[in-house]
Amino acid sequence: MKRGAMMTRPTIQDLADAAGVSIATANRVIGGRANVRQSTMQRVKDAAQDIGFYGLGTIDSRIAAAKPKHRFGFVLHQPSRQFYLNLAQALQAAAARTPDCIIDIRIEFLEDLSPQNTAARMLALAETCDAIGVVAAVHPIVNQAVEALQLQGKPVFALISQIAPTGQVHFVGLDGWKVGRTAAWMFEHVCKQPGKLGVLMGNPRYRCQEMNESGFRSYFREYASDFTILEPRSTFESKAVAEEMTENLLREHPDLQGLYVAGGGISGALAALRTTGNAGTVMLVGYELMDVTREALLDGTMTFVISHPLARLAEEALSGMVRALKVKGGDGNFTSVLPFEIYTRENI
Repeated sequence: MKRGAMMTRPTIQDLADAAGVSIATANRVIGGRANVRQSTMQRVKDAAQDIGFYGLGTIDSRIAAAKPKHRFGFVLHQPSRQFYLNLAQALQAAAARTPDCIIDIRIEFLEDLSPQNTAARMLALAETCDAIGVVAAVHPIVNQAVEALQLQGKPVFALISQIAPTGQVHFVGLDGWKVGRTAAWMFEHVCKQPGKLGVLMGNPRYRCQEMNESGFRSYFREYASDFTILEPRSTFESKAVAEEMTENLLREHPDLQGLYVAGGGISGALAALRTTGNAGTVMLVGYELMDVTREALLDGTMTFVISHPLARLAEEALSGMVRALKVKGGDGNFTSVLPFEIYTRENI
C-alpha cells in the first residue's frame, strides 16, 4: 500500500499488514523491546518507509540500538607508510558498511616494531577491545601475547603475515608462496635474457616475506635455473636502509637484471634506482598499489605491482572477528586467503 493511496495517516495495523507481521511484533519493534530478529525489524522499517508511517525515525533508532556492538583493535606499522594508512582507511570504511552490527575501530600505529613493543601494545589495546588484529613478525614474545589474549577469550587475527601455523591463529592475507612464484614468472617472461636478480626483504621473521622469497626461488629452480638469484638483503622495513641496500647491489653487480622487493622498502628501492640512473633499465617488481608505486609504474621505474585487495581484506577481517566472537573461543578457524591484484602501467 503506497503512501499516495492512503487518505489517513497509516496506523499500526497498516504497518503490520504491510510488513507481514502481527500487531504485537510491530509494537515490539517500535517500543524497542527485545526478542525481535534483525531481519524482522528491517522488514518493518522497509514497510514503514513504503507506507509513510509516522514512526520511521523511531524504528530506525530501535534497529540501531538493537544491533550488537563490538570494538576491534588493530596494531599496524608506522603511519609514515602509506600502505598502512590505506589499510586503516579500509578498515574504517568496512566498519561503516557492516549492516548487522555496530563496529568501533581502534587503530594504533607503531614506530617501534620490536616484538616487545608489539606484544605490549596488543595487550594494552585488548583491555578495551573485543578482538585484536595485528601485523607482526613471528617471535616467541608476540606468540606469548597471542596465547594470553586467547586465554582471555579475545580472538587475535594476523593480518598480511601469519604469526603461527594455519589454524592456531586466525589469518587474513595472501598466499605468499603463490605471490613469490608469480613474481618469478614476471621476471622470466619480461627480462630480455637470464641474469642476476637481487632480492630485498624487510625482515625474515615476517612469514609472508619468507614465503615470498621461498616461492620466488622455487620457481627459478623449476623453470629458469639459468637466472642467478642473489642472497636477499634485509631492509628492516626502512626506506633509508632499502635505498642503501639497493645502491650497494647496483655497485657490486653492475650487470643486475632485476630487483624483487619481497617486503618493506619499496620507496627506498625506487629512490636508489632513480638517483643511480637505473630506473627503467633494472626490472623492478614490488608490492602494494599506492601513490609512490603508481607513479613508478607510470614513469617506467616499476614493471609490476602485486597488491592486497584492501577493501576485501578489511571486510574479511571484520566479519571473521564477528564470527569468532559468536563461537566464544571455540575451535572455529577464520583464516581467509585472498586473491592478489596485479598492476602494470596499462591497468591503473
